[in-house]
Amino acid sequence: MPAISVKRMQDRSAAILEAAQRIFVARGYQAAAIAEIARAAGISDGLIYRYYESKRQLLDAVLAAFFERILNVLEPALAAERGFSAKLRALIRTHLQILMAEPGLCRLFIAEVRGAAEFSDSEAQAMNRRYSKVFLDLIRDAQRARELRDGVEPALLRDLVFGGVEHLAWRAMSARAKARIAADADLLADLVLRGVAR
Repeated sequence: MPAISVKRMQDRSAAILEAAQRIFVARGYQAAAIAEIARAAGISDGLIYRYYESKRQLLDAVLAAFFERILNVLEPALAAERGFSAKLRALIRTHLQILMAEPGLCRLFIAEVRGAAEFSDSEAQAMNRRYSKVFLDLIRDAQRARELRDGVEPALLRDLVFGGVEHLAWRAMSARAKARIAADADLLADLVLRGVAR
């Protein structure tokens, strides 16, 4: 049997991930079947297992790619700003833009993945931790620069901000309303800054 080129393997893996994302978003993780993903990728069921050991590993790969896309946008957006206030506004605005740009993946992650027992110690959780660390580092830098009031708990502030952003996005997605991304991001940032900034 002839060897498959590295590029062909990468292309096939990308096609599997793209198909898996479409099926997971359309049907949900539990209802999605490997056979359906294989058909959407134009390959046999068995071939998927040469790339991914299980449906769960495939979901983790889809979510890891999603978080990688988020970080590739978020990190440069924060690096371009100076000071906690500007960075917080950039983080909230970028976070909300990303959630609204990929509503299907966000629904999947919030409704089906994050609360599942398998999420603990998964690749998706590790990527989520890396994502939240960006904000935790921002808070700790602001504390060192004396930009925040004394006693601000970084993890609690992270949960407050991320929860607020998710709620804004979820409300817009559920109501099929057009999110006012810039306005909502600024309102949320203003509320947070009134509470924590010096």
